[in-house]
Amino acid sequence: MNIVIEKAAPRGRIAAIPAKAAAHRALIAAALSGATVDVRIGGMELSQDITATMRCLEQLGTKIAAAGDGVFRVSPAPLPSRPALDCGESGSTLRFLLPVAAALGANAHLTGCGRLPERPLADLIETLRKHNITFTGTRIPFDICGKLAGGRFELPGNVSSQYVSGLLFALYAADMPGEIALTTKLESSRYVDMTVAVLRKFGARIEKTGDSFAYLGRSGKVPETLAVEGDWSNAAAFLVCGALNGEVTVTGLDADSLQPDRAIVEILRKFGAKVSTDGGAVTAAPGVPRPATVDVSETPDLLPVLAVLAAGSPGKSHFVNAARLRLKESDRLRSTAELLRSIGVDVAESPDALEITGGGPVRGGSVESFNDHRLVMAATAAAALGALPLTIVNAEAIRKSQPDFFAVCENLGMKIEH
Repeated sequence: MNIVIEKAAPRGRIAAIPAKAAAHRALIAAALSGATVDVRIGGMELSQDITATMRCLEQLGTKIAAAGDGVFRVSPAPLPSRPALDCGESGSTLRFLLPVAAALGANAHLTGCGRLPERPLADLIETLRKHNITFTGTRIPFDICGKLAGGRFELPGNVSSQYVSGLLFALYAADMPGEIALTTKLESSRYVDMTVAVLRKFGARIEKTGDSFAYLGRSGKVPETLAVEGDWSNAAAFLVCGALNGEVTVTGLDADSLQPDRAIVEILRKFGAKVSTDGGAVTAAPGVPRPATVDVSETPDLLPVLAVLAAGSPGKSHFVNAARLRLKESDRLRSTAELLRSIGVDVAESPDALEITGGGPVRGGSVESFNDHRLVMAATAAAALGALPLTIVNAEAIRKSQPDFFAVCENLGMKIEH
């Protein structure tokens, strides 16, 4: 699907979609609780990543049924003898549920598509091997065999926080005491905080001491219902569009959320945008743009749209501590740099950083999505920057996180041809 954006001065008020990161965690915790739990995700078409997690959970002994009004009833079901876990392109699904399958002794077949087989998994595999799990390969597709043994799990913290979350889910699934010790500083730490918070809601006793997490068992307390909060990551794309050329309000956002991407409010202000908050609503509009330096080690998903914001800010902006972005759905440092260069922006790329010289003229034309939903969002922001008309090639990548993204853009007054 190629789309053409002909007008991009977004104005209006929209509701935040349910947070993908929170939905993964809520569904997995509910599925592993052994009880029937209603998870409210919201009345919208589900993203491909969330459907991948649901599909894999059903293969791991869970029944998930739509109960109306965006509610999904999650309840126990028999575990198949040889579950097949198709993770699609979802790194969260793979890294969360590989350890869970091991903890359940599921002897599962795991597969995926797109760039998922290339994304880092070696450290997690090595840790699981040390705890009684065998693998038929080092990249998906592969089979696993064995039942996870407890004890001390050592992992690097600077490759993927999802390794830690996956092992916490595994220990909860088996209700098996264990310790997760990090050998390097944990990056994207708030995502692990989100995992700990949702597991505690389901009765898990987890303690954090220094660079280690200890799972101590369950209390037996399980909620009957759980609502998924609004998504700061996707809201950021619309707020950046508003900050560049319009005025956009996103409602349904929790200012106290553990989602790291709620930092978008302060980052927008750092770039000179006008930002106001009112309860759960955030409004962004143009201010006096200025360059900024942003450490994206805790907020890697924000870099593509923030790079477009930097392109509209006179002077040199820097995004640092970004090496892990090369391991996402695309190499996001390279793909973001190429996106900006294609509309006439000067970008210098290094192994772990981008330097963007902003404030100059931009041009329309054709840009590639790199099969990456965050690059589709960044390209849309580029249209709001003034790169018009703009054709986004392979824009269907957006379905990974928000299938109705362009319909929302049109509701904000953007003119789009499909």
